[in-house]
Amino acid sequence: MDYVYLLVVGIIAGWLTGLVLKGKGFGLIGNAIVGCLGALFGAFLFRLLGIAAYNLAGSVLMALTGAVALLYVIGLVRRA
Repeated sequence: MDYVYLLVVGIIAGWLTGLVLKGKGFGLIGNAIVGCLGALFGAFLFRLLGIAAYNLAGSVLMALTGAVALLYVIGLVRRA
């Protein structure tokens, strides 16, 4: 069940990331994948900072933060 939750949160975060970055993403499917990976990356970052997400809104915020950070890193690698 945790994987389904991660998938749903990742899809929501990917969609929101596409809205926030306005065209700098990878399309609907690509942003959903980045959102899922961002959820994992966001969880890692939040654990390092000692922050926990206890509800859906916190999880989406965590995944959104991770997805935006991940797309930023991907953008830096693309330019290099």
